[in-house]
Amino acid sequence: MELYIGGYGQGKCEYVMKQKGRETLEVFEARLPFEGETDKIPLINHWHLWVRACLEEGKNPEKEMDAFLQKYPGVMLISNEIGNGIVPLELAERQYRERVGRMLTELAEKADRVERIVCGIGQRLK
Repeated sequence: MELYIGGYGQGKCEYVMKQKGRETLEVFEARLPFEGETDKIPLINHWHLWVRACLEEGKNPEKEMDAFLQKYPGVMLISNEIGNGIVPLELAERQYRERVGRMLTELAEKADRVERIVCGIGQRLK
C-alpha cells in the first residue's frame, strides 16, 4: 500500500499517475472499488471524502479500510491534509478531522511508501 498526502490543489493525483504509469492504475474518486471491479491497481483519490461518506452513512471506516486492504494490499491512497488551519466550530467537523488524522497515522505506519506532494513535487517521507 502507498499513501500520498498534501494540501488541496497540489497535483497529487497527477503526480502519482505520472510516477506509476496511467495504464497500470484505475482511479476511483472518493470510493473503494467493488470486489472484481478492476484488474488494475486501484488508486483511491480523495480518500478523505470516502471517510466522510462512511461516517455520514453510519459506517465504520476503520473496519471497512482494514477489510479492503486485505483484498487490495497494493492500493494507492491519496488524501488531502485536512487538519491544518482554522479549527471548525462544528463538533462533527472536528471529529471528522480527528478521525481522518488518526486513520492516516495508522495507514502511514502500514504503508510501504508515504509521500507528501506540494506544488506537484513529491517528498518521500517513508
